[in-house]
Amino acid sequence: MKISVIGTGYVGLVTGTCLAETGNEVLCIDINKEKVQQMQQGVVPIYEPHLDVLFERNIKAGRLKFSTSLDEGLDHGDIIFLALPTPEDQDGSADLSFVLNVAKEIGKKIKSYKIIVDKSTVPVGTADKVAAVISKETNVDFDVVSNPEFLREGFAVDDFLKPERIVIGSESQRAIDVMKKLYKPFVRSGNPIIVMDERSAELTKYAANSFLATKITFMNEIANFCEKVGADVDKVRIGMGTDSRIGKRFLFPGIGYGGSCFPKDVKALHKSGKDIGYNFDILNAVIKVNDVQKTILIPRIEGYFNNNIKGKTFAIWGLAFKPETDDIREAPALYMIEELLSKGANINVFDPEAMANVKRKFGNTITYNQNMYDTINAADALIICTEWSIFRTPDFKKLKDGLKQPVIFDGRNLFDIEDMQGEGFYYSSIGRNF
Repeated sequence: MKISVIGTGYVGLVTGTCLAETGNEVLCIDINKEKVQQMQQGVVPIYEPHLDVLFERNIKAGRLKFSTSLDEGLDHGDIIFLALPTPEDQDGSADLSFVLNVAKEIGKKIKSYKIIVDKSTVPVGTADKVAAVISKETNVDFDVVSNPEFLREGFAVDDFLKPERIVIGSESQRAIDVMKKLYKPFVRSGNPIIVMDERSAELTKYAANSFLATKITFMNEIANFCEKVGADVDKVRIGMGTDSRIGKRFLFPGIGYGGSCFPKDVKALHKSGKDIGYNFDILNAVIKVNDVQKTILIPRIEGYFNNNIKGKTFAIWGLAFKPETDDIREAPALYMIEELLSKGANINVFDPEAMANVKRKFGNTITYNQNMYDTINAADALIICTEWSIFRTPDFKKLKDGLKQPVIFDGRNLFDIEDMQGEGFYYSSIGRNF
């Protein structure tokens, strides 16, 4: 099939590359000329495990190409994927300006039947808005399909190639048949292609992400309560997770969720409810708890240093919102850094992939290190914000030798309490008493 993907962020680039991998001819469109030139030269603009291999292979095979021309994209593709930003607006709603502006241009330019696929995460009713905008500009036949993505950053390629389910939101049998044919190679193991109306498909994505964010937040509340009553959240988590109705995933406590999806999607669904007079009380609580959780270690750090951290130096391991990505959007580490800087602290940081993005935000106000152990030299304490695998089995002797005193504040519960006691560290984690 001939496919055009408008937008080459995480979703667009993974979508285009993986669709090319199954033999389709894919043209990716982006307005950023420099970015397009880099991609044309084989440079992957984001860090996503395994993407570079597929990217290079499909460029060499001529199945994956790039352009800045929307006209070229519309001439090329029979299926047009919209993988455009839907950033959080000031009131918490999803900003649809990128999607609707492109829809208007599509209406002006299409010459033959197209399937327009909303791949971006969008509020309920967006497919109707896109259809209305296009219809206002043209009499050419088209269909709008809602096809939400369920890609986890760090696992996006595997999630696309081996999806647990495909959701197709459409009431056009013509479009449904084409979309089923497109996705057939990805569900050969029997995972379902679920067909529903456009509004239900749009809500499915928001509901899924909001439920997972709620599950994480509930576990963080339990962890905080554990500390008050002397319980161990690790034992509670295991006891809960063995219940098949609950499951083991998304029960690990920490310093809150971040990223491009959960914060934005929870707020957007909450705002969508308010717009029609419905108050999502549970989502309101999720938002509030997560905001507090991101900096829950700060009072503990201050308490340890007698409420005076001015001039103290802190090493931070992990800047991305999760491991296996360079994405720092809404990352708890950023909130930690801002709080510590505001209190006069000095900060040394290390992250395997995200430091360049953090430097664009903080510049030279913090110190960047190319090695995890370089951060701790003469630091007063180590703070762990992201659970990268390389942090799980450190050389504790190096830590002790490098730090002024053996103090660790762990926002991701990487180490066993007993081990840290044996190593002689002061160790503060989430939901566990030392």
